[in-house]
Amino acid sequence: MSADVKAPRVIVALDFPAAGPAWSLVDRLDPAQCRLKVGKEMFTRLGPRFVESLAARGFDVFLDLKFHDIPNTVAAACSAAAELGVWMINVHASGGRRMMEAARERLAGLSRRPLLVAVTILTSLGPEDIAEIGYAGSLLNNVLRLARLAESAGLDGVVCSPLEAAEAREMIGPRFALVTPGVRPAGTARGDQQRVMTPARALQAGADYLVIGRPITAAPDPGARLDAIQAEIAAQLD
Repeated sequence: MSADVKAPRVIVALDFPAAGPAWSLVDRLDPAQCRLKVGKEMFTRLGPRFVESLAARGFDVFLDLKFHDIPNTVAAACSAAAELGVWMINVHASGGRRMMEAARERLAGLSRRPLLVAVTILTSLGPEDIAEIGYAGSLLNNVLRLARLAESAGLDGVVCSPLEAAEAREMIGPRFALVTPGVRPAGTARGDQQRVMTPARALQAGADYLVIGRPITAAPDPGARLDAIQAEIAAQLD
């Protein structure tokens, strides 16, 4: 696990079709207990002000827009995201070294620089999917190759499935953040994720931050579900 990782480790994914349900959940969450992820749907519907409002409430926000474009465009987008006061932003590692380096360099001079991480292979994809796309080699090998590229480009970490976390941690070392979606508490549905793991097993594998959506957001009592996950995390870290 990364030496400089800071609690809270749970990132709650705010994936809602409207502002009302999102704010209803946020009102029941404590910034000391979780971070929040805002993805493409919510950002497209509600815009930058929604992100700024979450940050103003004291939440660390992971702006999950997965930038992937020419280097200058991605660098400018990352700079604009940083102005919103977010804690973490991401790009696609498959955008290449020059794109990632341009984003890193644009953020380097900021007084409050967000973490910059790269998406490796989406957790919704399986081996047959990456073969169809045209990636040679195994799913794991592709994740590790992209993780090494992101690390060599100077990024702070990567987004990967918890199933690849142990190998990524061993390959890159302790000071590289591993952000893992595809985390599902025991007994909850996989949804559209193919490569999943429980919170305790993900941490044991080397994950730093756990992105969890519907198991919390769709629970009858989201606060109680988050408390149970936090207890599982605490037991793993003791």
